[in-house]
Amino acid sequence: MLVAATSVRPAKPSGLPRVIGAIVLIAAVTIACSSVAMAADLGLIDAATLKGSSAKWVVLDARPKSDWEAGHLPGAIPFSWENYTRTDAKGVKYSSFPPQELAVALAGLGIDEKSPVVVYGDADKSWGGEGYDVWLLSWLGHRGPIRLLNGGIQAWRGQNLPLVRGAERPAVPKARYRVGLKPQYQISTEDVQNGKGAYTLVDVRSTFEWIRGRIPGAVHIPWEDFYTGRDRHPLPPAELKKLLAKHGVDTSKPVVYYCLGGIRSGYAWTAHQLAGLPDAHNFKGGWAAWEKRSGQ
Repeated sequence: MLVAATSVRPAKPSGLPRVIGAIVLIAAVTIACSSVAMAADLGLIDAATLKGSSAKWVVLDARPKSDWEAGHLPGAIPFSWENYTRTDAKGVKYSSFPPQELAVALAGLGIDEKSPVVVYGDADKSWGGEGYDVWLLSWLGHRGPIRLLNGGIQAWRGQNLPLVRGAERPAVPKARYRVGLKPQYQISTEDVQNGKGAYTLVDVRSTFEWIRGRIPGAVHIPWEDFYTGRDRHPLPPAELKKLLAKHGVDTSKPVVYYCLGGIRSGYAWTAHQLAGLPDAHNFKGGWAAWEKRSGQ
């Protein structure tokens, strides 16, 4: 049966699409603003500034605990990578504790995700552990400012600032650490293996380690090249960029730093981030995980 065609006047648009559009726009802006607000707040702090504002900061000592006991910044809390890594179920050494376990540990030290934190070490003795601590907090999604003491304990001593020997037992306030993982700051073994040129790999281990075996396609820059001076401070941005360019590191692709277990590469990652370069990855599993990858 045929139906006679009739002329139909288009309905007048209701205000609903405009309302929905406005809601979507507000949501998008909110998400974008949240993303900016949640970005890791990294920077350097000098010894004199820290001394004058020490009450504002939670200070973490990234050196081995024996060095902390021999002399540390007043009120500093020992937080060495040695006490927060272990061999995992796959036999990979130096694996960081799972995020929620780290959250419990940080809360037990009176630290929540908004606490202003200063990290220091001595680069050499701590194997770059201060950079690893900075990376670890960033990866956990720490929302408070994170500062690396420029020059570490050497800079503090250089200004004849006070040190405390032996254990301290400061009152620890109750805290709860809420993790908001930043996956862009680390990378899995599988992603490295399947990347096929998508990443620029930088091996920061020693020359001896590099000769014995490395990930195909990696560039070798020993991690000690990422700090300089008698106080072992991170390379300034211009010098770091020259170092990477000298070794042909293509920073237009995501840069992945690795070592044996993510500690020294954590320091290189921190120097990279402080230089204002695009976000890098720390392959925290490192060579230890690469050797244990499936099919090997």
